[in-house]
Amino acid sequence: MTLPGLIRAGRNALFVLVALSVLMAGLWLAFVPSAKEPPYAFAGAWGGKGDAPGQFDGPTGIAVASGEVFVADSRNGRIQVFDLEGRFRRQFGAPGKEAGQLGRPMGLAVRDERLFVAEYFNDRIQVFGLDGTPCGIFGRAGRGPGEFSAPGGVAVAPGGDVLVADFYNQRIQRLRPDGTFVRQWGTTGEIGLRAGAFNYPTGVAVGADGTLFVADGYNDRIQAFAPDGAFSHKWGGPFASNVFGPFNGWFATVTGVAVDRQGRVFAADFYNHRIQKFAADGTFLTRFGTRGSGPGQFEHAIAVAVADDGTVFAVDFGNDRITRWRPPAP
Repeated sequence: MTLPGLIRAGRNALFVLVALSVLMAGLWLAFVPSAKEPPYAFAGAWGGKGDAPGQFDGPTGIAVASGEVFVADSRNGRIQVFDLEGRFRRQFGAPGKEAGQLGRPMGLAVRDERLFVAEYFNDRIQVFGLDGTPCGIFGRAGRGPGEFSAPGGVAVAPGGDVLVADFYNQRIQRLRPDGTFVRQWGTTGEIGLRAGAFNYPTGVAVGADGTLFVADGYNDRIQAFAPDGAFSHKWGGPFASNVFGPFNGWFATVTGVAVDRQGRVFAADFYNHRIQKFAADGTFLTRFGTRGSGPGQFEHAIAVAVADDGTVFAVDFGNDRITRWRPPAP
């Protein structure tokens, strides 16, 4: 090749390299947002593996209400209750299928002084008073309306309706407080990627305005539905289309979701070992936590709840503990 030919080839190669660099930079800016808030500060933890009061064996769900923290101690088949500093107060439940007993309790929700517990093994929702008194049960194993196959998440809408993440049935169900079926999202038993379809949904939360947020677990995204039930929007990775990764706003199996008093959304990012925070429209705000067993670390973050003062409580599944996080100073 002549010298002019070599120069032209070099210029062409340089042009291609620059074009690819610009393209990659554009894609990065488009799909990996920067944080708009500082991360939350680690404020403490409690727990440890065991079956004594204050210990856990596979904790999976959490709710905060009336100045107390309720934890689903899954493999121990019980609910444990703590104050906001992590001091043990009481426990209730034992492994089993009878009223007051629990089969792998998972997601928790509190509304009107009642605790709703999704029982993964018993295919039902059980309701307790906050003191642990059994108040009712609805649901059974099956694929029909008001039936469940391993429910994992539960939330209560402002009007009292109960929302359930029906894991193996690949759907979200909306029920009256007595368990009467209202409607569902998703096609029973069918995994899907389109808006309104699910790939093993794991958690649900409802904002004060009635917006439903769904942790669409293995689709690595969150889907939002308007108060009238219509699909609203989704987020998580490029086009929220089951692309997982460790970047800001992406997920590697989202397992829990919570909404604070200002309508901001917190998500437990299981295999990324962190909590992410978003605006209600899906705008990424911040993230906190890394993998490990030390302060401020997770070994699979599985669930999250937010107290009225903005303190975040997260379930550290692999480390058998609860962690507490303070919001950044205004």
